[in-house]
Amino acid sequence: MASAAPTLSESSPGAAADLLRLGSYNIHSGVGLDGHCSWTRIVRVLRELDCDLYALQEVDNQPGDHEESMQLERFARDLGMHAVPGLRIVRHTGEYGNAILTRLPVLSVRRHDLSHSWFEPRGALDVQVEVAGHPLRVIATHLGLRRAERRAQWRALMMALAESPRGTPTVLLGDLNEWYRGAATLRDAHRAFGESPAPVAFPSFAPLFALTRIWVRPRPALVSVQAHRSVTARRASDHLPVKAIIDVSKLRDGGPDSRIAP
Repeated sequence: MASAAPTLSESSPGAAADLLRLGSYNIHSGVGLDGHCSWTRIVRVLRELDCDLYALQEVDNQPGDHEESMQLERFARDLGMHAVPGLRIVRHTGEYGNAILTRLPVLSVRRHDLSHSWFEPRGALDVQVEVAGHPLRVIATHLGLRRAERRAQWRALMMALAESPRGTPTVLLGDLNEWYRGAATLRDAHRAFGESPAPVAFPSFAPLFALTRIWVRPRPALVSVQAHRSVTARRASDHLPVKAIIDVSKLRDGGPDSRIAP
């Protein structure tokens, strides 16, 4: 078996890494197909993925010391990564929502409220991370279940995306809950980023739908997008995680001003 290419974490300090690995994973609060909640099982899947940044959906952060409690903090501690919580969704049992885990330096964090009408609150995390001395914008989201809701949320995301010049290296990823291949949201994304592979990852036991998506701009930087189908991943959540590999050398927007000042 061929050895895996080095991740950013395996590169020597200050050296330019060749590949960047990003993952998007709806963890379903850590509740697996067996009906049991296990944050340690989710950690095993994340270790299998071995990404430099994860966008997580449906993270349960209830207070306490049971399996559902403080999941984000536990993930960050066990993986040795920095946790960036999204806009919280406060339920009767505690906090719940999106998050990012990363081993990359975080330069800035913005949180967009995508809540629509009376539907369940939704949001997007909009962060800049440092990759080989350059900023990379990462937008992680989880859209709603209804088409009208998703369309309104998507318009808000596109407005946020337009705040940066089109040449800005950007990743958009998350659970879009978009069941329709010809949906306007997907057509918009393909126009903005270029069409990306869309591996089926839901439901985890017999994947039929590509609800989790990853887009990268510039498009030539995207090497691959694949669903992770290990035995543990098929049991840990109702979604499989999706992993993208990016060629860092092709992320550059070409301008010397893109490099981060020392």
